[in-house]
Amino acid sequence: MAKVLQKIELNAENRKVLGGGVRKLRRDGYIPAILYGKGQEPLPLQISLKDFNKTFKIAGESTLVYIGVDSQSYPTIIHDVARDPLTDGILHADFYKVRLDEKITADVPVVFVGESPAVKDLGGIFVRNVNELEVEALPQNLPHELIIDISVLKNFGDKITVRDLKQILGSLAELTTTDDDAIISAVQEPISEEELKASLEEPTTGVEDVEVIKKEKPDEVAEETVKISASENK
Repeated sequence: MAKVLQKIELNAENRKVLGGGVRKLRRDGYIPAILYGKGQEPLPLQISLKDFNKTFKIAGESTLVYIGVDSQSYPTIIHDVARDPLTDGILHADFYKVRLDEKITADVPVVFVGESPAVKDLGGIFVRNVNELEVEALPQNLPHELIIDISVLKNFGDKITVRDLKQILGSLAELTTTDDDAIISAVQEPISEEELKASLEEPTTGVEDVEVIKKEKPDEVAEETVKISASENK
């Protein structure tokens, strides 16, 4: 099942403070941000940290967020979030403006729900091969998460594959991987500690690597991020 959220909106203000001045901005409860995209001039913004945290928790980096600036609304995806390496606090956010009539790709989290009878009743081991999968869709149709019910795993050796997920994903979005037999999750028989150690030392195969479409930052946006990071370390 693909979970798509309702319209998410986030208010922002035009930002005039750049470079080292953003430290005071953060002390006042805001984070610096930048909005850019195809055909969009980079737009420096400042956003309430409290509001951003709420939005980011809901939207992640795969759900459409409408940024409101003055009287305009921009459809965006949160593309990159810079964090303090010591406190893990958010330092800066990038918003990539998208077109609602053009498909994009995003890594969507995989969430397992339910309980496997093979694990609960037979003592099997649940094997999770992926944490996220790349999905292609129009921005407004990108799912927030891919929900997989593992109650179908009733016996040892039962598995859920990419093919199974494609069948329940729906027509508005599609997985980019072409390996339909790639295993997303499975249940295996209990093994001894020695067997487990040996299996962990062997390379595992999961969903094939897929090419991620990069949303390249304009030079001035990348330069701003570098300056902000440098000023934080002073």
